[in-house]
Amino acid sequence: MSKAISRRDFLKVSGAVGAAGLLAACGGSGNAGSTATSTAASAASVAGLSSDPVTLTMSWWGGESRHNAYQEAIKAFMAKNSTITINPTFAAWSGWEDTMSTKFAGGVAEDVCQINWNWLYNYSKSGQTFIDLNSVTDYLDLTQWDEAKLAACNVANAQQCVPVSMTGRIFYWNKTTFDKAGISYPTTLDELMAAGKTFQEKLGDDYYPLHLGAYDRMILMVFYLESKYGKDWADPTTSTLNYDADQIAEGIDFIKSLVDGHVIMSLPTYYGSNGDNAAHQSNEWITGKLAGCFEWDSSATKYADALDEENKAGFTVGDEIKFGDYNGGFSKVSMGLAITKTCAHPAEAATLINFLLNEEEGASIMGSECGIPASKAGLAAAQAAGAVKELVAEANGKVMAFVSNQLDPLFESNDLKATGTGVYQEVFDSLDYDNVSGADLVDTLLDGMDAVGYTV
Repeated sequence: MSKAISRRDFLKVSGAVGAAGLLAACGGSGNAGSTATSTAASAASVAGLSSDPVTLTMSWWGGESRHNAYQEAIKAFMAKNSTITINPTFAAWSGWEDTMSTKFAGGVAEDVCQINWNWLYNYSKSGQTFIDLNSVTDYLDLTQWDEAKLAACNVANAQQCVPVSMTGRIFYWNKTTFDKAGISYPTTLDELMAAGKTFQEKLGDDYYPLHLGAYDRMILMVFYLESKYGKDWADPTTSTLNYDADQIAEGIDFIKSLVDGHVIMSLPTYYGSNGDNAAHQSNEWITGKLAGCFEWDSSATKYADALDEENKAGFTVGDEIKFGDYNGGFSKVSMGLAITKTCAHPAEAATLINFLLNEEEGASIMGSECGIPASKAGLAAAQAAGAVKELVAEANGKVMAFVSNQLDPLFESNDLKATGTGVYQEVFDSLDYDNVSGADLVDTLLDGMDAVGYTV
């Protein structure tokens, strides 16, 4: 892009300044240099519950409904445990990982943290940030999780978090807009491409059957390649890339074909109206001009609730589109709850996690606000309370029945996926701004992947 300073570079600089300021304000380095080598058999138990008043901090990201659920559950926990006070910190996702990474580096993160799965590798690959939850099994019932789900969160020989839910991507459609166009929502690639032309001809240039942000484009590109070639994007253990430059160029060109075919809005056009705001916050989504998205199954209600009254009834959980001979796409641990090593009261912190995810009262309040519960007891409690949202359950069921690939821990590295500054955004911004081909951008993507530790 021919700019004196690019949008991505500007945000990199301002983000670095903000991070330095936060570190200066927080001070201290906590236990960031320590390591954990404990196993389930050898993890030393922590001190028991205190008889004195205890204050814990907890952090999470999410939308308004998740914030409300956590706060209500915390209130119920404090009513049951009168000597424990919980001070929460929460916000929307945008910029959240930058904030938390700075806190982790400074040893000042909250006692209990909602984390992304890959944060275990990014910020605690030696076990330096989060405790081994095998040390708090007197207060947190780990038997409520399947071994495979727990194993995904065992890093550096330590159970560093428990999975809150499992997730994957699915198509959501606004049937109201498709009805206006006189067509059904797409279930095949041919139908998706045809929808772009139909929307433009019948509804106008400002209507699109699908919206994809930069990171969404990367995920759909991988979905497409996995569907065609039948192999993981990268080895899930070693992060060795399984695709060559020509295949990756093909994937980028697939995304370009969606822009050229009026299936998705170009990123410059979207930024012009919305900046970095998420699609569900855009007027185009709210009013039905963007009639589809490719999002996490746990986001179903967020996108449905954002629609205006004219469009709300049209929200539909679509089917996965099979772009080739194989079922593409991946599932992953959506998020986990972890206890930081700087927590002075790990027994109480574990008691809080157990209440939120395993106990009937807490799990029934949390419901499916963080996705379909991975805890067996938590899922049963949420279902019994009627707190599992039907749309989320439908979306999760379709994802888990279809996807067949595994995700490697580097795919979601912040340097790759960050809004505004990530390599994925650089690639797909350049694709639209500069009108280049996939072959022109492969090296940018591969260099970025190599920089975070991929073998390319």
